Amino acid sequence: MKKNLINLAVAATLGLAAFAASAEDMYRGAWYAVPGVSYMNTDNDLNANNGPGVFLKLGKELSESWDVQGGLGYNRATQDTGVAGASGRYKQTTLGLDALYMFSRSNFRPFVLAGLGVARNKVDYTGTGLVGDDSKTSWLGNVGLGAQYLINDSFGLQADLREQWSRAPLGRTAVGAANDNGTIANTLLNLGGIFRFGAPAPMPVMAAAEPAPAAVVEPAPAPAAVVEPAPAPAPVACKPNLETVTVSAEKLFGFDKAKLQDGAKPVLDETAAKIKANPELKMVIVTGHTDRIGSTAYNQKLSEKRAAIVKDYLVSQGVDAAIISSVGKGESDPVEACKGVTGKKLISCLAPNRRVVITGEATKESGCN
Repeated sequence: MKKNLINLAVAATLGLAAFAASAEDMYRGAWYAVPGVSYMNTDNDLNANNGPGVFLKLGKELSESWDVQGGLGYNRATQDTGVAGASGRYKQTTLGLDALYMFSRSNFRPFVLAGLGVARNKVDYTGTGLVGDDSKTSWLGNVGLGAQYLINDSFGLQADLREQWSRAPLGRTAVGAANDNGTIANTLLNLGGIFRFGAPAPMPVMAAAEPAPAAVVEPAPAPAAVVEPAPAPAPVACKPNLETVTVSAEKLFGFDKAKLQDGAKPVLDETAAKIKANPELKMVIVTGHTDRIGSTAYNQKLSEKRAAIVKDYLVSQGVDAAIISSVGKGESDPVEACKGVTGKKLISCLAPNRRVVITGEATKESGCN
C-alpha cells in the first residue's frame, strides 16, 4: 500500500510541476507558519496500526527555488501485543529541518523535500499488565514531495507525502518477547494551512493604457494687432547647486528590503554635503518608488518606509530637519512598463522603477547679477 501511495504522489507532483513551470515565477522572501494534521502509515516491524498526528512548522523563502521549513511533529498509533485483550501504544515525536526545492513561485507551487532531525520513538504498554516499555531517541531522515497553493497574499494550503526513517524499539509480539531496536520507515501524509507574514505574492502583468487622442482645437480668428512696447525680459532665476539625485533602491536597501545598507552611505553622505553647501535650499524632498510586483498597499507602505529612512539618515549627517520631508509614491510613477515580460526577467526589467529620488528647491535667488 505504501508503494502505491508514493508512486501515485510522485506521478501527480511531476505532472503538476510541468504544468506550473510556465507560470510566472517570483521569489519574495516571505516567512510563514504551517500548522496542520497528519496521518501515519507505520512500518510493519512496529506491529502497530496507522494513526493520526499534528505538526507545526516555520518556513522561509530562501531564494527563487528554495524554501526551508523546521518544526515539531507528533503521531501516535495503537500497537499489537500478541496478547488477547491487551494493546499498547506507539508514539513518535520529531524535531526536524527540511529543504524544499520549489518548481514554481506562482500560486501553485509543487516541491520535493529532504530533511534531517531527531526522533523519539516510544512503545507504551501502561495498563496492559505487560512489561517491556521502551523508548529510543535517534537521528531522523526523510524525503518526500508535495505542493503549496496560495489563496491570497496571507494564506494558503500545503500538502506533502514523505517517507521517514529513524531508530525505534520494535515492540512486543508475544508475552515474554524482548524489545529490540531497529530502523523503521513510516509514511506520513501531512495537510496544513500556510500563514504568511512576509512579502506578498506577485501581481499579474497589466497592459499599459493607450493614451487618449489629443483633441483638435480650431484656432480662433486673430484680433487686430495692437502694438505694445516689448516687455522687459524676466530675470533668470538662479538654480541651486544640487541636481536631482536618483539612487537605485537595491543599492540602498537590497531587493524588497527597507534596511539601509552600509554600501549606500557614501552616496547619501555626498548628497548631504551638497545640501549643506547650498543655504539657498529651503526645501528638500525625498521620494520613494517601487515596482508593480506585489499589492498596491504593500508597495505604498514600502516606498514610504524607504523614503523616511533616507530622510532620517540625511538629518543624521547634518541636514536641517526643518527643510527636509519624505513621501512614498509606491508603484504609481514607473519609468519602465516591461510589457509582456514575465518570470525572473521581470525583476531585472523593473529595476529602474525601484528608486529613491532626492530633489531640492530654492525659494530665493542667490548669486545672480
